Amino acid sequence: MTAISIRNLDPHVKARLRVRAAEHGRSMEAEIRAILVDAVAEQRPLSLFDAIRAISLEHGGVDLDLRRERRRQRPVDLR
Repeated sequence: MTAISIRNLDPHVKARLRVRAAEHGRSMEAEIRAILVDAVAEQRPLSLFDAIRAISLEHGGVDLDLRRERRRQRPVDLR
């Protein structure tokens, strides 16, 4: 495996990485590996629902009236 050195890392960034690693129960090195893997992972294509939802949210969303009718249905006569 290849080793990578990161020079001139902001101390605040290093501290946040240490906290993030502790929150996930892993070492800083393992946390950085996980971040890099996530960063280069292929993005899954949006489902049709996700695409419509994203477009809808860009325009303020959609309000739907989803009240159900409380009428009692008549039984079907199968004779």
